[in-house]
Amino acid sequence: MLSDAEAAALAAIDEEALGRTLLELIAVPSVTGSAAESELQHRLAGRLERLGLDVDLWSMDVPALRAHPDFPGLEAPREEAWGLVGTTPDGGDGPTLVLQGHVDVVPPGDLAAWEGDPFVPRVTGDVVHGRGACDMKAGLAAHLAALTAIRAAGIRLRGRVAAHFVVGEEDGGIGAFGTLRRGHRGDACVIAEPTARTLITANAGALTFRIAVPGKAAHGSAREQGVSAIDAYLPLHRALAALEAERNRDPSPLLAEYPIPYGLSVGTLRAGDWASSVPDLLVAEGRLGVRIGEDPADARADLERCVAEACSADPWLRAHPATVTWPGGQFASGRLPAGHPLADVVGAAYADATGSTRGRPRQRGATYGSDLRLYAGAGIPTLQYGPGDIAVAHSEREHVSLREVVEAARTLVLTVLRTVGTTERRGKLGV
Repeated sequence: MLSDAEAAALAAIDEEALGRTLLELIAVPSVTGSAAESELQHRLAGRLERLGLDVDLWSMDVPALRAHPDFPGLEAPREEAWGLVGTTPDGGDGPTLVLQGHVDVVPPGDLAAWEGDPFVPRVTGDVVHGRGACDMKAGLAAHLAALTAIRAAGIRLRGRVAAHFVVGEEDGGIGAFGTLRRGHRGDACVIAEPTARTLITANAGALTFRIAVPGKAAHGSAREQGVSAIDAYLPLHRALAALEAERNRDPSPLLAEYPIPYGLSVGTLRAGDWASSVPDLLVAEGRLGVRIGEDPADARADLERCVAEACSADPWLRAHPATVTWPGGQFASGRLPAGHPLADVVGAAYADATGSTRGRPRQRGATYGSDLRLYAGAGIPTLQYGPGDIAVAHSEREHVSLREVVEAARTLVLTVLRTVGTTERRGKLGV
């Protein structure tokens, strides 16, 4: 049964306006670290101000954040980073719920692979196509629609809602890190990443690594006088594959559905500077999956041990060992505490908001890193629920169903009201 406040807020959701908002968000090419990323933060600040929220929009001190010992890393070039938090002004003794989402998107890649401009959203029936459609402009649109509906229905909240819109999630999480460092907190957090109608209650982590493999230069016509760094790398590649298999024994039950829960992938190889020269250096860069609950330092030590052992078993590398460094994004794992009521609240909200015959969405983990671990690490119980499917993110097939976006907005409305409460209804999180 819905309360009067819940029914009023659901009735206030403007589905056409929600669709327009999604198209407007996709049309801003907010690639990580770009000027458009900052532009979108300022546009969203205006939206939050028009909703009557108390808005904190600030320029982050990027050098100071990077110098912090817990900085989560970054990969994209960046001159600035803008933080944005909008908080409902009303509220008394109730808890604060954070609605979090990142505004940045990954580059579109090969433009020829897209059907049209990736930043000109294309609508076919119920489906919206474009870069960022599901990851995660749809989640941002759902957050805005939920906040708009609650404000339009004139509901007075017992607690508060804080919209945390962040930059730089795709390459490490500088936006979430800077937002938390500024002091913005909450009693619980829902991140509207695409979850395909499930609840993501845990993330594996991912650490970016770089392996430099030395060789010995020589003219290609006398290659026997040199040592190819490419050939020297091959035993390391085999050792990394064995390490991946070792680290994927007995994964968390939350990740049991995935063939490789903790992927170890080499993404780039760079070697040589002349076709007729034996290459004297190969640089391999990739990502190392971090087990749920594993200290990232232990994961790094695992890979460093693997490389050292492979070098010690090879005549050339024994005398000229490869070196391992850790640039770029450093995603620890994270999870919602077992048994925390947030999952039940969101699950029941989904069932009630959608009338789903399937009942509540199931809980599972995700093999990728996200901002979840930063909020969980700050002591804020956090889960991910949002429209779309991560399987099509970061690809030319990226899309989202408008029906799912509406479902998410409705679910978020009930989640807010049942978490922070209204003047007629007390929150359910017990915080």
